[in-house]
Amino acid sequence: MSDLKLTEAVKAGNFQAVSEMIDSGADVNQQDEHGWTPLNWAAGKGDVAVVRSLLEHGADPLKLGHDERTPYLIALAAGQAEAARLLRDAEARTGLAEANRPERSYCKAIVLKQARQYPAWAESRINWKESQDEDKPEGSSETLSEDEIVFLHRDLTVTHSMWPGENVIFDRVTPEWEEYCRDTLNFNPPDDLDLLALAKPALTLNNSVDPFRVAKKHL
Repeated sequence: MSDLKLTEAVKAGNFQAVSEMIDSGADVNQQDEHGWTPLNWAAGKGDVAVVRSLLEHGADPLKLGHDERTPYLIALAAGQAEAARLLRDAEARTGLAEANRPERSYCKAIVLKQARQYPAWAESRINWKESQDEDKPEGSSETLSEDEIVFLHRDLTVTHSMWPGENVIFDRVTPEWEEYCRDTLNFNPPDDLDLLALAKPALTLNNSVDPFRVAKKHL
């Protein structure tokens, strides 16, 4: 079966028709004019039963549409937490997920005094952007007050700017520093599903709502 009847059944939320077409040999990775597969559409609609069935029958969780989004990213953008969780697990089983998943920036504001209590703390000046400090060479020591607010990032670097990689004052990341960040600074960056739980409730997509437009708008 080479047409898009399976995709249309998924879009209509017709699980019985989807099951019958899969059993009849429908291509679970067929792509429509958007480059979307049935799994992309099921992800955007949050149709967990269809997502699970498609995955069990060989649907590719890393297949990209023309928007270069995986089904997981589509579910995430549409606020479909349960479908997103299933798809993230499916991506992880491939061992190739990270190549197609952009890392989201995240930082925690901390008081510099807290960081300086780390035994191996040593400040530097890397990629410094403040104009008043242009005469100071990169890598030189910087005198900052104990109550200065600095930013701890996902990669465990510390910056004077909230932007990752800018005005870096500490980049000596070691297992000991990682442990200090976790246990003393209580740094536990949330993942996408944690952030989704904190956001507005999942969008309810019925047959009159186009999840392609919803996912594209919210990503």
